[in-house]
Amino acid sequence: MSAQKICMVSLGCPKNLVDSENIVTLLIKEGYEITNSFEDCALVIINTCGFIDPAIAESMANIKEAFENCAKVIVTGCLGLRKDYLYDAFPNLCAVTGPHSPNEVLEEVKKALPLPKNTLRGRVPRGGVLLTPSHYAYLKISEGCSHRCSFCIIPKIRGPLQSFKATDLLQRAKDYVNRGVKELLVVAQDTSAYAQDCNYPPFMGYERGDLYALTRELGKLGVWVRVHYTYPYPHAIELVKQMSEGLVLPYLDIPLQHVNPRILKLMKRPGNYERNLELIESWRKICPDITIRSTFIAGFPGETEDEFNELLDFIKEAKLDRVGCFAYSPVHNADANLLPDQIPEEVKLDRVDRFMRLQQEISQAKLAQKIGKELDVIIDEVEDYDRIIGRTKGDAPEIDGVIYLHTTKEHTPKVGDILKAKVTANDEYDLEGDIIN
Repeated sequence: MSAQKICMVSLGCPKNLVDSENIVTLLIKEGYEITNSFEDCALVIINTCGFIDPAIAESMANIKEAFENCAKVIVTGCLGLRKDYLYDAFPNLCAVTGPHSPNEVLEEVKKALPLPKNTLRGRVPRGGVLLTPSHYAYLKISEGCSHRCSFCIIPKIRGPLQSFKATDLLQRAKDYVNRGVKELLVVAQDTSAYAQDCNYPPFMGYERGDLYALTRELGKLGVWVRVHYTYPYPHAIELVKQMSEGLVLPYLDIPLQHVNPRILKLMKRPGNYERNLELIESWRKICPDITIRSTFIAGFPGETEDEFNELLDFIKEAKLDRVGCFAYSPVHNADANLLPDQIPEEVKLDRVDRFMRLQQEISQAKLAQKIGKELDVIIDEVEDYDRIIGRTKGDAPEIDGVIYLHTTKEHTPKVGDILKAKVTANDEYDLEGDIIN
């Protein structure tokens, strides 16, 4: 066992992964050795997700497994705010910290696992350690959220919106690109609210230093720029305009959650059926190649069968490209828990199933329209010349589909290559195609 080897386990969303990258960066600089395996480690750090019950269960299972392999465990992340809950279950935890607290984690590690005095400090690349594959990186542009959606506790967990300095973000992006990153994935709880908390300070000659000023500069770096988690503000159309200019990928990730006005009011969310359709039509008019991703909640407290059918009608009419639907899950300390008429679990699951079966048909039909087209793809995996996995501009890593690619042995690409491929087949979520040499 290495006296300084630490296993880092990162759970949850990409925003949490960025927090893990910041923790690992500090630990390596301090002189610790980092691994992703329990084997021979002296301490385990688990960066938890505590948003919904399945995520809490996953976090607790990982903590249990860590203790089965190592005597020293530190818990951080969203679930870390529930210290009593964690210490009741695992009284031998070395420490518990909340989310977005890399410096606090470092101090707790130094207490639990002191380094010898002669330990050499480690070196990390400019921009810090990445825990993603080397050809893409997440760029988290803010912390927290100032919305008050009734089903969500992110503001209670991570606080109000705190935007990071645009010049620092641009420099980090440049550092990533100089290291060979080919795709930047911009993330936050609400990317389109960027700099709202600091009144949009001027940036790089832009009078208003908002998201669209930042993405315009990111778009000049010569790599794919994909923006996630935008809110359905009217000004999101500015991002769509940049898509039509080729500055950012034509990929709009905009969680709508529902379309019935009564349910949206209970959710404390904007929009309605007609308004959402108008927005989608305007986006497609500006950028015909746009891929629209969204998520919805089925079985929200009080949702009637008619209101759910209204959501199905919207999905049929809107024909969105990438869609996820989740059964409403009570979140610890969320306002929606107090709403009357909670939906039985079997009804929620039935609605999710009906929703996803409908969306599966829509997705398969939309992907079939791509057969015969030549698309830009980025290569994620290469086993051999006939077993290659890539993604189109309309597919984000981990959450969307892929394209299975074929080529000849002498033209086998490398991971991270961006090239053309001709689509030859599809199923409900994925494509198949031939690399154009």
